[in-house]
Amino acid sequence: MTGGTGATERVADVLLLFTAGPPTLGVSRVSRELGLSKAVVHRILQSLTSRDLIAYDQESREYRLGPAAVALGSRALRESDLRTTALPFLAELRDRLHETVTVSAKAHGGRIYLDQVVGTHEITMSVELGRPYPLHAGSSGKCILAHSSPDEVERLLAGELAALTPSTPTDPDALRRELDRIRELGYAASAGERQSDAGSVAVPVFGPGGLVGAVSVCGPRFRVTDEFVAATAPELIETADRVTARLGGIAPDRARPITSGRTR
Repeated sequence: MTGGTGATERVADVLLLFTAGPPTLGVSRVSRELGLSKAVVHRILQSLTSRDLIAYDQESREYRLGPAAVALGSRALRESDLRTTALPFLAELRDRLHETVTVSAKAHGGRIYLDQVVGTHEITMSVELGRPYPLHAGSSGKCILAHSSPDEVERLLAGELAALTPSTPTDPDALRRELDRIRELGYAASAGERQSDAGSVAVPVFGPGGLVGAVSVCGPRFRVTDEFVAATAPELIETADRVTARLGGIAPDRARPITSGRTR
């Protein structure tokens, strides 16, 4: 279990466990995942259930997120400064590129999509809002990881890099080199790393306290070619820098101009 060992940390860890994985979890699974006794887990789940943050599922005899958790998540999305600031800029970019444009936030060792402006093509991409995704797969995750602290990067590289698709980066040394390249160019690109049939380009966004998330352009893999990446990256960097400026952050210096090709 990450974090402290106090009661507050234990409750938070149990609640956060429901943001990824299967929709329902039993006491034994939570106990095993977090290294807590079943008695402690049961008490925490009962407390969360009494506040409607967790609900007991009669069919599976396990627990799922409750209506109060949904309300909290919806409120957080509505009031996210990153989301509300980025959306007008994303809409402008979508109108120029005609592909789906997204904004992600760094969250709990990974990232979540806060919102999207869906592309105008007949065949287009859409993303699932609010679901946690790892940082080692996909352009948004990689550019967030590249601008995270060295300790965070090394901690992630020391753990399991799960293969979400055959194209997911799973070699720590290769990923470390790619992160250096992302910092140098100012953008990340991916082809089939998180979803086999999708490609994307992403650029980090910064607030007054540093990195807050990323904006990306995504589409079917057959349209997100090297040529598309090279043509799109400068526009996406400009959009991300405008969002950063509006948030009061400072965009990083980039070592050299955008070059063609992917970041790997």
